[in-house]
Amino acid sequence: MASSQVTSERVLVLDFGSQYAQLITRRVREQQVFCEIVRHDITAARIRELAPRGIILSGGPSSVYEAEAPQCDPEIFRTGIPVLGICYGMQLACQASGGDVRNTPSREYGRAHCTVLQAGDLFANVSSPTPVWMSHGDQVASVSEDFLALATTETCPFAAVKHRELPIYGLQFHPEVTHTPEGGAILANFLHTICGCTGTWQLGDFATEMIEHVRAQVGDQRVICGLSGGVDSSVVAAVLAKAIGPQLSCILVDNGLLRKGEAEGVIEEFSGHFQTDLHVVRAEDRFLSALAGISEPQEKRRRIGHEFIACFAAEAEKITGATFLAQGTLYPDVIESGAAADGPADTIKLHHNVGGLPEELGFELIEPLRDLFKDEVRRLGEQLGLPEEVVWRHPFPGPGLAVRCLGEVTKERLDTLRQADWIVVSEIKEAGLYRDTSQAFAVLLPVQSVGVMGDSRTYQDTVAVRSVNTDDFMTADWSHLPYDLLARISTRIINEVAGVNRVVYDISSKPPATIEWE
Repeated sequence: MASSQVTSERVLVLDFGSQYAQLITRRVREQQVFCEIVRHDITAARIRELAPRGIILSGGPSSVYEAEAPQCDPEIFRTGIPVLGICYGMQLACQASGGDVRNTPSREYGRAHCTVLQAGDLFANVSSPTPVWMSHGDQVASVSEDFLALATTETCPFAAVKHRELPIYGLQFHPEVTHTPEGGAILANFLHTICGCTGTWQLGDFATEMIEHVRAQVGDQRVICGLSGGVDSSVVAAVLAKAIGPQLSCILVDNGLLRKGEAEGVIEEFSGHFQTDLHVVRAEDRFLSALAGISEPQEKRRRIGHEFIACFAAEAEKITGATFLAQGTLYPDVIESGAAADGPADTIKLHHNVGGLPEELGFELIEPLRDLFKDEVRRLGEQLGLPEEVVWRHPFPGPGLAVRCLGEVTKERLDTLRQADWIVVSEIKEAGLYRDTSQAFAVLLPVQSVGVMGDSRTYQDTVAVRSVNTDDFMTADWSHLPYDLLARISTRIINEVAGVNRVVYDISSKPPATIEWE
């Protein structure tokens, strides 16, 4: 867990399996209050040691009255630390004090109008009625005399509650989602008025402390950082360049699977601007040889990972005195990696950014971004002077274009895909929509179709264009790009990319589809 002056006003989110736990954390940080997720069964004794300013109990898919439903340490409610229960978390807090939670036929899913009964506390400066987002089948049917209702909806008599004496609050709706327009104000009331937070979470101050920490950790040793062209590895390298300068060595494995101009851009930025000791491994032939005849997606990934490790390890051996390996592990990676006593914070996956480098390589890990979300990493990159095209570059899969080149991977097919992908991104940028889309790219399909070019019949490849909008990449909707933009993209690809005579647009959402095709 992070520990510093800028994170001193910590708020803990106890995770009961909510799909919104990360979103709650991000919304709290938007109020300049440091927030992190911990296990739902963290002990009250441990919470007292951490001394958070507030505790938020997340929602969850279970019913609190089920035998196996996740519970929290009931002593948490007697620590004196303000508690805000959301949905399942509210039901848990009410049940712990003798309230009754039931499955009700009046289920609420979607927007509801909430009438505020008491305008102070959580609802200071919140309009009444106020639109809120509900997502529940259970609700609090009755509360003990310790609680009183703060708000209600047409079918939910206890849409918000508070304890009469203790700083315990509950919301049946979700203040963290954008569908609750005044949710930010409600969270701000909890954080600043009830918890007494003043807002010490400033990314610039955190960056300064991060750089000083890395400098102290490394001492006079050398650090290796794997560069991929993506924002995470680029920001890590920029942090290390600021912290230790000439003690940093970066390795770029040019595997022939990168986007057009990507390798050249990385070389220019980190050899020129940051003047880093950059090692470029030219390995296109090696990767293409390993992928020859392979079309199964997982086998592609396995072979690419194997070759990457071999290339990286061989180059790392040439760097004298390197004892540290830097990775771009982010906070969502930490959360999803496993659970330690305080939450998912210790068992870190080693494959998020540098291709699955095994522990036996013998390096000590440095993960300067492990407390940050993606949007915070982008802001940090801007503060460190990285160019906009690096900071706001759309995500790119670890196996590169190999998993966007469906079927067999060859140099010819990769070059076709690379050019089509460059056209897609260039046109979206030209239309001023790149920052408004989350991920846009081309996919080369193993499908040929009949076409007519001039007076000749053709039988050529098909390119699919994919563009999605998403906040968290766990769900995504297809981008409703203007028809004239799609027309320009199609016309340019067919006219400029040899061997392609048909372009289609993917209008599948996630779920049920995934963002990538493989």
